[in-house]
Amino acid sequence: MALSDTGLLGHGNHGYRVSHYDLELATKPATGRLSGKARLTVVAAAADTPLVFDLGPFRIERVLVDGKPVRWTHRGGKVRIRGRFLVDTPFPVEIRYAGRPTPVRTRYWGEVGWDELTDGVIVASQPVGAPSWFPCDDHVGAKATFRIEVTVPTAYTVVANGVLSARTSGGSTATWTYVADEPMAPYLATVQIGLYERILLSPGQILAVSRGLSRAAQHDFARQPKMMRVFTELFGPYPFAEYAVVVTDDELEVPVEAQGLSIFGANHVDGHRGHERLVAHELAHQWFGNSVGLADWQHIWLNEGFAAYAEWLWSERSGGPRAETLAARSRALLATMPQNLRIGDPPARDMFDDRLYQRGALTLHTLRTLVGDEVFFPLLREWTATHRHGTVVTSDFAALAQRHAGRSLTAFFDQWLYQPSLP
Repeated sequence: MALSDTGLLGHGNHGYRVSHYDLELATKPATGRLSGKARLTVVAAAADTPLVFDLGPFRIERVLVDGKPVRWTHRGGKVRIRGRFLVDTPFPVEIRYAGRPTPVRTRYWGEVGWDELTDGVIVASQPVGAPSWFPCDDHVGAKATFRIEVTVPTAYTVVANGVLSARTSGGSTATWTYVADEPMAPYLATVQIGLYERILLSPGQILAVSRGLSRAAQHDFARQPKMMRVFTELFGPYPFAEYAVVVTDDELEVPVEAQGLSIFGANHVDGHRGHERLVAHELAHQWFGNSVGLADWQHIWLNEGFAAYAEWLWSERSGGPRAETLAARSRALLATMPQNLRIGDPPARDMFDDRLYQRGALTLHTLRTLVGDEVFFPLLREWTATHRHGTVVTSDFAALAQRHAGRSLTAFFDQWLYQPSLP
């Protein structure tokens, strides 16, 4: 499967764009069922082209366009809505649905999307899991703003993207409302539900964790505020209103990134900061991957290579091994691995391969060595400022790097990104 296709697994659609998602959800972790009302603000490109949205196997109860019932079908993970639509003028599309969410099963990346914890819910949608819980245009470059309202039993805490704007209680349930004013790709939208307490690590930084893991987690994430200051110096201003970290009671294979928050498993908390490089990696994604998003999955090294390199930058800023030492270790490791991956255009099966992460970081370190810190870090800050809340491709970065360097870098990027052999 080529990553330069329109979308992975047939996800993503043409003929319109969504500017805003307003989601009203209700769920009980004990039953696993979800009922939802999704109100999408849509701008159509043609009056008579059907609107097609990605959505999993829910029972659809009603579909309205501009407040009026319309004809629709729901097959093969696609909701198709027919009618005549306003062109170049925003209008609302409302879809009411219910059922038990199931993760999207994929060939290479396992199950992604809405999933049940031992007592709660985790949503980890990268790269195609968003339709497991709401109707959307599930393309990596299709950014929109969000309002996410979730009603759960009172004992549970909900963490979602954006800022908590309200929490109201009524009887045995509580409704949590989050507003994300910065545009976001659907795969980065998330809802986390659990028996968590919310702890303020520092202004604008929230830790959600169960009481049993609280002490260890507060120790392990205690240096995150300093990390935020370092990354703000290196990469530019933090691009969102807040940053939240959720630690589940369940173990997770890897931490999960979402916009404005990250999710770690109980196995990533040991009370000794044994996984602090992962804290740096997920925080860095807020700049590289979330604010500066991808126009297409082909360019995923711009997400993972930058986040992996941020681990090295934090290490040298926090008293650990210097980036040059970690780069040498990475190069030695990569030299022992198969030399058959072009990280600038990987196949779908390899888009989360560790070689892509490591070689992406090594590419950036080599560029830093080539041009010097006085060029490299202003380049990063201009990159994040110019493309803040936008989408990019590799050629955008190569062009900016060449302008900052004042010389041709064509051969450099070709060798590092598009030739399989390690330079």
